[in-house]
Amino acid sequence: MTVELVGLAALMAAVTYPTRALPLLAPGFERLPAWTLTYLRLVGPAMLAALAAVGVLFDADTPGIRIGVELVAVALCVVIVAWRRSLLLGLVVAVGLVAVARATGLG
Repeated sequence: MTVELVGLAALMAAVTYPTRALPLLAPGFERLPAWTLTYLRLVGPAMLAALAAVGVLFDADTPGIRIGVELVAVALCVVIVAWRRSLLLGLVVAVGLVAVARATGLG
């Protein structure tokens, strides 16, 4: 197990914390324009999606786009989240798919 990405995770948490804490710290936050509230609500999922896309589609060892069970899991997660409106359910299904594929030697 390596801990080389722990520093990056801490940095990303420090960078994104102000936008996540803004509703708790700013008085009158609910009076902001609707487009601002929508933007702030979607910043976190957009960042997670960008990080997941890079982690799933690209490998540091090989050039080009990697296509595998991870890509199928991400697509399934997106479909479930759009259908059921539950990020937790989509992530659980995607992680389960990858775990089963790797356990059976398919992934």
